[in-house]
Amino acid sequence: MLSDAAIIADRLTKRFSPGAAPAVDGISFAVPRGATVALLGGNGAGKTTTISMLLGLLLPSGGSITVLGHDMARDRYSVLPRMNFSSPYVDLPHRLTVKENLAVYARLYGVRDRRGRIAELAEMLDLTGFIDRPSGKLSAGQKTRVALAKALVNAPELLLLDEPTASLDPDTGDWVRGMLERYRAERGATILLASHNMGEVERLCDTVLMMKEGRIVDHGSPDELIARYGRSDLEEVFLDIARSGRAPLEAAAQ
Repeated sequence: MLSDAAIIADRLTKRFSPGAAPAVDGISFAVPRGATVALLGGNGAGKTTTISMLLGLLLPSGGSITVLGHDMARDRYSVLPRMNFSSPYVDLPHRLTVKENLAVYARLYGVRDRRGRIAELAEMLDLTGFIDRPSGKLSAGQKTRVALAKALVNAPELLLLDEPTASLDPDTGDWVRGMLERYRAERGATILLASHNMGEVERLCDTVLMMKEGRIVDHGSPDELIARYGRSDLEEVFLDIARSGRAPLEAAAQ
């Protein structure tokens, strides 16, 4: 039911200049509380713009967003402390150490036992070996783990993730996926993620929203989409949608 949804987007639209083609074109969807949902699409499909609007970083040109029962246009400051975001493509201040960066974010989110929470995250995400190292001196995989620690610092009810296992080796990536599954189960959290790792999406996600040219062109569970398109895995479905000039249902009928 919509009343139980963590996210409700209604006819959400974003144009970056008057008369320009919309980057997001009137999309509507709901993310149930406690679910993990994937937002998939090729480069330029509108995923990052959509996530930025959900976070309140961009104002929609039209439509509305409700997050955890709050209208983001009128009351986003009531809900922002209950959500968080991670992307390996957004750098933390390079001169601050990992611990210092996490302490800044813990303070911003009003975390009471900041030292205890940072120690817990360092153990959880195996940061102890480089927690006193400047963030600018980290490897790509280490930066990804620190970005996840930053996203979990306030124990959010809603977690928005952009490529959560980018640059991680297969073993560490598998461990992070397991950690996210446990976090959702233990906290009852809701996760919306954008990923180009289709195996990750098949493992983690209850529902997939497929975007193309600013619109949601298909949706369903990974198994439903694989069956609908007559493919062997979600990567083949992704390629079908990304490469086809036809409507998705026409492609599915082939």
